[in-house]
Formats: sequence, structure tokens, C-alpha cells
Amino acid sequence: MWARRHLGANWSGEITIKVDHRLVRTGPYRKIRHPIYTAMLGMFVGTCIVSGELHAIMGTALCALAYWRKIRLEESNLDEAFGPDYAAYRRESWALLPGLF
Repeated sequence: MWARRHLGANWSGEITIKVDHRLVRTGPYRKIRHPIYTAMLGMFVGTCIVSGELHAIMGTALCALAYWRKIRLEESNLDEAFGPDYAAYRRESWALLPGLF
């Protein structure tokens, strides 16, 4: 919810640049470029741990692949829209987990 609030009107279920779109670098976006995906993947991993079921692991792996693809598409779109500002943001932040991705 925190990440969603910081996105405000910039949030969309589809990959798009809106009118008056701005690059959000506040709140959870200060260090992580995709905190909503981090939270979702964290919940999926937690479900795997609690359930211990093979289908939960397979579902989590499938979701991780889908988010990886979406992250690549979003970052390409944002790079095109914001150019050097987005490149600087990428150098100063992590995609999903600080220190890892």
C-alpha cells in the first residue's frame, strides 16, 4: 500500500507513460525500483515455505519469471521516457532486493 500511494496517478496495471507522468523516487522507491513486485514475490515465497507444496514452488517460479519479463519491459519504457534521469536512478537503486537484484 505504501508503494502504491507513492505512485499515485502514475500507477497502472499496464505498461504505459501517462500524461504528466513523473519518475517516482520517494518512499519505498528511494532504494527499490519495483517494491510492489518485491512484496508480491515475498508473499509467494512465504506461501511456499508455509505450504511446503510443490505446486506452490512451481507457481512462485512462474510468477517470478512473469515479473522478470515485466520489469524488463517497464524499465525499457521508463528509460525511453526519462532517459538520463532513469539511468541515474537505476545506478542508485536495486530492482527488487537491496544488495541482490
